[in-house]
Amino acid sequence: MHTYVHAHLSTFSTGVLDKLPTLSLPHFQVSSSSSCFCNTEVQVVSLLLPSGTSPGSTMTTCNVTGHPSFFILQGIPGMEDKHKWISIPFSSMYFITVLGNCTILFTISTERSLHKPMFLLLCLLALTDLGMSTTTIPKVLCIFWFGQSEISYEGCLVQLFFIHSISAMQSAILMTMAFDRYVAICKPLHYATILSNNRIGVIGLVSLVRAILFILPMPILLQHMPFHANRVIPTTYCEHMAVVKMVCVDTTVNRIYGLVVALLVAGLDISAIASSYVLIIQAILRLSSKEAHHKAVNTCTTHISVMLISYTPSLFSFLTHRFGRGIPPHVHTILGNLYFLVPPMLNPIIYGVKTKEFRDKVTKYSCWRKEPITIAHRQKPV
Repeated sequence: MHTYVHAHLSTFSTGVLDKLPTLSLPHFQVSSSSSCFCNTEVQVVSLLLPSGTSPGSTMTTCNVTGHPSFFILQGIPGMEDKHKWISIPFSSMYFITVLGNCTILFTISTERSLHKPMFLLLCLLALTDLGMSTTTIPKVLCIFWFGQSEISYEGCLVQLFFIHSISAMQSAILMTMAFDRYVAICKPLHYATILSNNRIGVIGLVSLVRAILFILPMPILLQHMPFHANRVIPTTYCEHMAVVKMVCVDTTVNRIYGLVVALLVAGLDISAIASSYVLIIQAILRLSSKEAHHKAVNTCTTHISVMLISYTPSLFSFLTHRFGRGIPPHVHTILGNLYFLVPPMLNPIIYGVKTKEFRDKVTKYSCWRKEPITIAHRQKPV
């Protein structure tokens, strides 16, 4: 029965379409004399649609063979001629990021006196900062300097996975750092029993597993979906929503899953961080010692600065993809890139300036450290 109807449809469409001009559909041309039956079916469906209805509204014109072999990362839309100039601050910030975070890792790993929960968490934060920036910025600089805008389909999904999984892991670490400060200020006598080096290691492992479990379905859901013939992604990196917009079938599941992950990861973590600092502020107000009060405020200011710097660009990018239709694409792209540059660059600087114990250890390794000069009795200094 199906073969019978199919044969009559083919005969009908061939006879009618021989008298029609060529029809233009998105992404490809369909000729009336085409021998490809799939193109003939597309024309028949177009004829049968109500007036004013586009074919794309009921059937999607896309790459039915599956995914493309590569995507093209456009860079910063509308500012392609300024890429080389923009690369100067980008490369400078990336260099500072690598130098600062490697300094943190080297100093804490070599100084046994810094093998404490707070500094081990700082190590984990430095690792995620390096991962976030290195996953994206080298490719961005290749686009700016050499025009190498192509990225393989598999490479795009791998980059997507690492961007979001490292971001989710960093969120868990920031939440743990807030809890660490809560215990240190509100329950100082129980600090050693509540937070130990071994427990920090377990927390790091759990954060990694949580990130993988939440983020891995994102590239898996995209893996077998057909994409538009247009391969240009209007940004500098493969972010989940940017890739989802390239799919030419219904992506409701992808969008809902991305929203649920954002609410479960960032939403719960931010709520826990806010609760911790509310309790910390209450404890600070009860401190009678002025010196202890100042130290607690100084520590909290450092951590709150890191939280704001880390979450603000991320939330802006998340909200812009879903609700910011009026925001120019180049503004969104630039701010998205700054998310991978500014927090990783500033975190080592903030902790280096604010944390005296860490600052003293870094000074020990600096080449400009002043050595004490001893002068023998009645000997003139050189």
